[in-house]
Amino acid sequence: MPICDGHDSAINTINLEFIRHGIEVIYLGYHRSVGDIVRAAIQEHVRAIGISSYNGGHIEFFAEVVHLLRKRGASDIKVFGGGGGTITHDDAATMRRKGVDQIFFAGTSLADMTDYVRKNYGKQRMKRAPAKSPDIELARKLTGIEDKADRAKRSVSKRPRKKHQTSKVIGFTGPGGAGKTTLIDEVVLRFLNQNPKGRIAILSHDPSVVGEGALLGDRATMINSQDDRVFMRSMATRGQAGGLSPATHDCLALLAQSNFDYVIIETVGTGQEAMPFRKNGIVDLTVLVMNPDYGSRLQLQKIVMLDLADIVVVNKSDLQRARTAHSEIEQRLEQNRRDQRLIDTVAKRHRDPGVDRLFDLICRSEESQRGQARNKS
Repeated sequence: MPICDGHDSAINTINLEFIRHGIEVIYLGYHRSVGDIVRAAIQEHVRAIGISSYNGGHIEFFAEVVHLLRKRGASDIKVFGGGGGTITHDDAATMRRKGVDQIFFAGTSLADMTDYVRKNYGKQRMKRAPAKSPDIELARKLTGIEDKADRAKRSVSKRPRKKHQTSKVIGFTGPGGAGKTTLIDEVVLRFLNQNPKGRIAILSHDPSVVGEGALLGDRATMINSQDDRVFMRSMATRGQAGGLSPATHDCLALLAQSNFDYVIIETVGTGQEAMPFRKNGIVDLTVLVMNPDYGSRLQLQKIVMLDLADIVVVNKSDLQRARTAHSEIEQRLEQNRRDQRLIDTVAKRHRDPGVDRLFDLICRSEESQRGQARNKS
């Protein structure tokens, strides 16, 4: 909850210290409501919530987070935090009585914070009470898959066949900085507006520091996706190359069978490597997101993903080089002699017509597949 006057730098420093000590941090950014925080904590199946508050009202705010966790059946998630000099020792005592686990005061060392978090929240998970909601149950299952994959260093569950899939699965990949997260958030907004009762899931990936933790920060920029009809799970790659986690396939399979209308999977920023999604897997449609500044035509020839993607998006098409980039990529796609689509977008722009076209393509693709399925039956 920082005011952006330097307190945000302190939060970044704390995040980095946690990551260096093997902690995965799901970072929500600034000015999040109690509902946003608790929803994210439940979907991500976290051990604890850390809140930084410098704006006053901390006694009520922290207490409301604890209350909503209990109300939603997630009282096992602990709450800690700090606020520089704005939280007094008397305030902290009151907050502890209301269920807050720990308050760090000004002058607390990074080592003390890290040691506390590792000691108190790094223990093996205890057996839980029956889940009060489908989201809690789904979150626990996803964590179970990740834990098994960690122990085995491979995906271990039996992979369901595609015919059991109930959701349309869209894969987004592309280099870092192309705007994948913002583009996905805009697609989600259009889905929510078009389907008042529909639900969508997002499986988002960020890289792990080798042998250490990870900063999972996509939620900080996904504003429209902060909605009870959106189930979002962040995953660290945990040492695996290719933009995905060792547990990705099985987690994706579970989400695809969980009665969402759409499941979107976003990879870590990838470069020239081939498709991160397995052929004949459960991804129905693949979208490659690029920005105009990819380099020379020679670099373009080496991007294998251009041979495999169903839709190629040139995002940030308001940049100076965008028209040239569109022309060069179009010529590159013509060489493939496949039915690939090329779209220009400015995802950061409100009501961008390019994003509208992308969303329409995704919807039409689903309708086409349904028609093919009816014809086969």
